[in-house]
Amino acid sequence: MLSNREVEQYRDLGYLVVPDVLDAPLLAELRRTVDGIVTDAAKVATHTDVYDLEDSHTAENPRVRRIKTPHKHFPFFAQLIRNPRITAIMAQLLGPDIRLHGSKLNMKSAGYGAAVEWHQDWAFYPHTNDDVLATGLYLDDCGLENGPLLVVPGTHKGPVYDHHTDGYFVGAMNPEIEGLDYSKAVPLMGKAGSMTIHHVRLVHGSALNTSAQPRRLLLHEYVAADAWPLMGVSNFEEFNSRVVLGKPTIEPRLSSVPVRMPLPPAPFQGSIYENQRTAAKRFFAKAAA
Repeated sequence: MLSNREVEQYRDLGYLVVPDVLDAPLLAELRRTVDGIVTDAAKVATHTDVYDLEDSHTAENPRVRRIKTPHKHFPFFAQLIRNPRITAIMAQLLGPDIRLHGSKLNMKSAGYGAAVEWHQDWAFYPHTNDDVLATGLYLDDCGLENGPLLVVPGTHKGPVYDHHTDGYFVGAMNPEIEGLDYSKAVPLMGKAGSMTIHHVRLVHGSALNTSAQPRRLLLHEYVAADAWPLMGVSNFEEFNSRVVLGKPTIEPRLSSVPVRMPLPPAPFQGSIYENQRTAAKRFFAKAAA
């Protein structure tokens, strides 16, 4: 459970790092499961519904950039999204009724793990209110050299920045936006088993992993059940099946929050890595092949 001070920090600054959310047995099982999924990536040569691959991926040397929506494909992850060690914390920040919006596992492999340009998650999936956040579960110890999540404190209270280039949504902000001081960015570091939390409107990104160790981060996007996606609900039954705590509702709560729709869609569809390929300017170094 979070202390009152931690809840206040999240409200004020937009982020938290919570240690020891995963105990040793659960962390070990998570690592084993992920290792098996990565080994199986040798069977694919291009992006799939499960795998987002590094440009340097080969069958002999599988290199996975992201495992997409693991809760849809693997029973272990479908159970983990409802683990009380996680949902009890979410209830303190989002209320008693909570739905999973999505999940992904960013691999950040040693020596070449891809950077993610500055962005706000809100730009990708605006809702009727912004009781929306993302958690990140560290599978490995994460220090500064591992390319940790970098967040700009307090930006969740500001505007929704433009994530377009040449009129198309690319999922990345222009790093030269006036009024944003990236030198104030805070690295969210922690031991394996720690959980990061950041508000959906908080500006964040991450640099290359230049270390000799991986930085694998399992991301879950949780929302209050009365926050409905403005891009619509294509499958109502599936939508309600993602309620991880409490009960669903058909009464969306409307809040006065700034919104810019992620349209027209990115020229390169898929993960954020694909979306950001056509970003006009970059802040972080790009990995070599």
